[in-house]
Amino acid sequence: MSRSPESLRRRIASTPERIGHVVRKRFPIVAVTGMTGVGKTQLTDRLTGSTGEVVAEVGSAVMERRTRRSSGLRGFRFRVVPGDNAATRLGALDEVFHDEPVDGVLHVVANGYATPRRAAGTSGTAVASREDQLAVELEDWAITSHRIASMAVRRDRPIWLVIVVTKADLYADDLDEVVRYYSPGSGSPFGDKVDELRALAGGAKLSIDVLPVSSQGGDRKSAMPAKRSTQLIEALATRLAQLSGHA
Repeated sequence: MSRSPESLRRRIASTPERIGHVVRKRFPIVAVTGMTGVGKTQLTDRLTGSTGEVVAEVGSAVMERRTRRSSGLRGFRFRVVPGDNAATRLGALDEVFHDEPVDGVLHVVANGYATPRRAAGTSGTAVASREDQLAVELEDWAITSHRIASMAVRRDRPIWLVIVVTKADLYADDLDEVVRYYSPGSGSPFGDKVDELRALAGGAKLSIDVLPVSSQGGDRKSAMPAKRSTQLIEALATRLAQLSGHA
């Protein structure tokens, strides 16, 4: 059956959009957010199986991009947002939540164990208490959660959020308690702010999970053996696949 020239032109004009839709479905875009020092790059490298070919400076002020490829021509495109409160960070937040809205968010926290960073241009070892780091974590979450809520209310379909608690090797015996601290309905300072996000975004438009991970594992006698570390990373990858309709 022959097609009219106009019909062919319409099909050709819509081809890039159709291809983009297919790519987006098979390789959804995921924002990786969180304050500096929580291990966003390490986590993303574990998820993508990075071999170190792309070396990013710790505490980088530039948005990093990684891709996870799995079987069946599926995977994820990660956008690692800088943690420092710099103009580049705000620009990256605008990109992932407004200019090219992502399909899901990994917000990384560290139970107050984020590695302290000194201000740009200063040298020496930074020092910060766990209480101070937890307070900074809450401030960082307030900025990011409002961006997530704003994106969610504009979308015509639900989005998902996974709060990833890194450095689990430092509190391996308290994982359940720590996960509860970051969970909605927990009554904790962080949990209350997650509840606020759900109220702003609308519960039906945002799914929330909280999962612990450890990007590094030790020997079999350590609090977080390498095998257990891998299991936690794989559990996160499996949940991402489920949330994206890959599994």
